[in-house]
Amino acid sequence: MSRRNFTTVGYGLWKTVTLNTVIAIGITLFGEHSLWDNLVYSQCIGLSIGAAIDVGRFLFLHDWSTQMRRLVAIVPIGVVLGFFFGNFVADLILGGTALHYWVTSPHKAWGMLFLSLVAGTVLTHEFVSREVLAVEREKAETARRQASEAQLRLLEAQLDPHMLFNTLANLRALIALDPPRAQTMLDHMIDYLRATLSASRADPGRPHTLADEFARLQDYLELMAIRMGARLQFTLELPDALRQHPVPPLLLQPLVENSIQHGLEPKVEGGRVRVSATRQDDLLCLEVEDTGLGLPPADSRRKGFGLQQVQDRLHTTFGTLGTIKTGAARAGGTLVSITFPLET
Repeated sequence: MSRRNFTTVGYGLWKTVTLNTVIAIGITLFGEHSLWDNLVYSQCIGLSIGAAIDVGRFLFLHDWSTQMRRLVAIVPIGVVLGFFFGNFVADLILGGTALHYWVTSPHKAWGMLFLSLVAGTVLTHEFVSREVLAVEREKAETARRQASEAQLRLLEAQLDPHMLFNTLANLRALIALDPPRAQTMLDHMIDYLRATLSASRADPGRPHTLADEFARLQDYLELMAIRMGARLQFTLELPDALRQHPVPPLLLQPLVENSIQHGLEPKVEGGRVRVSATRQDDLLCLEVEDTGLGLPPADSRRKGFGLQQVQDRLHTTFGTLGTIKTGAARAGGTLVSITFPLET
């Protein structure tokens, strides 16, 4: 039994026992017999009715959206069967017989049956309302997940051409300056695009892991190192314990692109890019640090394409639990930190 079904059954049982107790107290105040006798009969009848209705639901009601009308037959039949079976069980416990009520006081017996029908209907209505609400919540959550996945695919479709256009522009400039290096760069770009195409055709049910993300960063940085030569050094730090953790695709590449284009390329001597993944309690922390020119003045700082897409992707996937911070690196340059829960 699932956790939700277990919780629902427990909640329904508690409500049934409570209502049975209230009925027993009411009968004692305005009727005959002791509170104990009335409590035993009330609990036996009420629980038997609840069990009979539950059996009917599990046997004949499998789709709430199309078969809910079957409750019109399930509830009264369950009430009648549960009423007489509950009386039988209570008679066994107390050593009495309830059949004399149908002979000596038939109006009271019919009243008790009618009261049982009302109680069963009320409890069933509340249960059905909870089930319908839960189904609607599941549909809303499914729609939200589908919308998030569609937005992620749109963001990825925007990021891939952005990287490709930048690489082609760099390749065009390198062809005139150093044809052999341009040829090597073209070979690396073909390998990168082949890997990207293979990833796009992979099983949609397979998660995109940090190992996949860092492998694509390795391809991209090696591609950029062909053009920049000794001016670009890079380090990728991914602990083995985090390699299989799922992350949104292309989460780090836009940040690495920004580090190279805005931090290292304008700097004559170039510099280093460091990408790392660490665990901080229940959070995953991803960092992109460079030794480039650093952040521009606050009054001239603008949010670039890559940074904006990363923020959108974090918000789409993790909501307010995903954060991104930009600041000055310890050795100069820029440090961008991304954090989100390890368990999502």
